[in-house]
Amino acid sequence: MSVKSRLSNHASIHCQLCWWTTTRHSSRSRNAMLGARAILLTGFVVLMFNSGVRFSVGLVLKPMADDLSWTRSAVSASVTLFMVLSALALPFVGKLVDRFGPNLVLSTSVLLMGVGTALMSWVDTPVEALFYYGIITALGNAGTSITPIGVLISRWYPERVGLANSIAISGMGVGQLLIIMLLSYYLDALSWRGAFITLGVANIVCVLPFILISDRLTQGVAPPAEPASARTDSLKPGATLRTPYFLWLLLLYALCGFHDFLMATHVVAALVDEGVSPFIAGNMYALMGAAGLAGVLLTGVFSDRWGPELPTIFCFVLRIVIFGGLLVSESHATIVTLALLFGATFWITAPLTVVFVTRQFGTASLGVLAGTVTLVHHACGGMGALLGGAVFDRFGNYDMAYWVALVTSIAAIICTLKLRIKAAG
Repeated sequence: MSVKSRLSNHASIHCQLCWWTTTRHSSRSRNAMLGARAILLTGFVVLMFNSGVRFSVGLVLKPMADDLSWTRSAVSASVTLFMVLSALALPFVGKLVDRFGPNLVLSTSVLLMGVGTALMSWVDTPVEALFYYGIITALGNAGTSITPIGVLISRWYPERVGLANSIAISGMGVGQLLIIMLLSYYLDALSWRGAFITLGVANIVCVLPFILISDRLTQGVAPPAEPASARTDSLKPGATLRTPYFLWLLLLYALCGFHDFLMATHVVAALVDEGVSPFIAGNMYALMGAAGLAGVLLTGVFSDRWGPELPTIFCFVLRIVIFGGLLVSESHATIVTLALLFGATFWITAPLTVVFVTRQFGTASLGVLAGTVTLVHHACGGMGALLGGAVFDRFGNYDMAYWVALVTSIAAIICTLKLRIKAAG
C-alpha cells in the first residue's frame, strides 16, 4: 500500500472517530439538557402541591373551627406541630438526599403527604388533627420541601442556581394561586372535609408520575460539573453550623418564617373578621400566590446578578410598610392590597437559601446546611401561627402580632447587612 493510501485511510479513520465522538458528546448533551428540564419541571410540580397542602388550613381555618366548635388556637396547634415537626425532619431529609438521592425521598414523601391530607377529612377532635396533619402530613411535606428540591436543582443548574431555584419555587406561588383558588371556589360544595380528601388524592395522582418520569430520564446521565469558581469549604457541617455567618443566616430565616406563617395561617380569617366576604378573602389568598410568583422570579434574576442581600432587604422593607399599614388602616381595599403585597414577599427568601449557603460553604454538605436553615424557618413559622391564634383568642384581633412582626422585620434587615459584611470579610 502506498504512503498516500495509508494517509488516506488514517484520515478516514480519524474522521470516523471524530464523528463518533462528536455524535456521542452531542447525544449526551441532549440527554443532559432533557434531564435537567425534567428535573426543573418535577421540582415545580412537587412544590406546587406542597404549597397547596401547606396553605389549605389557612383557607379552612374559620369554617373548620366553627363547624367543630374549636378555638382558633386549637386549629393553629396542628399547624404549629406541622411546621415544627417538618422542620425537625429537614436535616434528616437533607442527609437522606445527600446519601440516596432525591427521587426515593420525594416519592415516599408524596405518598405520606397525600394520605395525611386525605385523612384530615375524618377529624373530629384536635388530637386527630394533630396526628393526621401535624405528624403524617408534616413528614411528607418535609420530604417534598425546598430542601430536597433545592439540592436537586442546584446540582443540575450549577451556573444559574438562583434563577433555576426561583423557577422551581415559583411552583409554590402557582400552587397557592390555582389550588387554593379552586378549593375556595368549590369550598361551599365540597365542605372543608371534601376539600382535604380532594387535595390528598390529587397530590398523589398528579405528582408521583412526574417524579418517576424524571427519574427515568436522568438514569445514566450525570449532572453538569460544579463551576471552577464555586467555593469548596473545608469545614465539616458541625463546624459550619457554629460560624458567625451561619448563625446570622439562621436568625434571618427564623424571623422570616415567623412572619410567613403568621400571615399564611390567619390572613383569610383576619380579612373575614374585618368584614370581607369569605369568597373574596379566599380568592385574595389565592392571588397572594400570583404576587409571590412575580416576586420569586424577579428574585432569581437579581440574586444571580447582584447577590442575595438586595432582594432580601427589599423583602423586609416592604414588610415594614405592610405590617405598619395593617395596624393603622380600616379600609377593606387597603387591607386586601397590603395582603397581596405580602404575597409578593412570601417566596423571596426561599430560593436564596441555597445561594447564601453555596456562596459561603460550597455544595459538599448543601442538603444538611439548607435543611437546617429551612428547619429554623419552619419551626419559627409554627410559632408565628400559634402566636396569631393566641393573640386573637386573648384580644379579639391581631394587632399585637402585627407589632411583633413589624419590629422583627427591622431586625431581619440588620441580619442581612451582617451577612453581607461576613461574606465580604
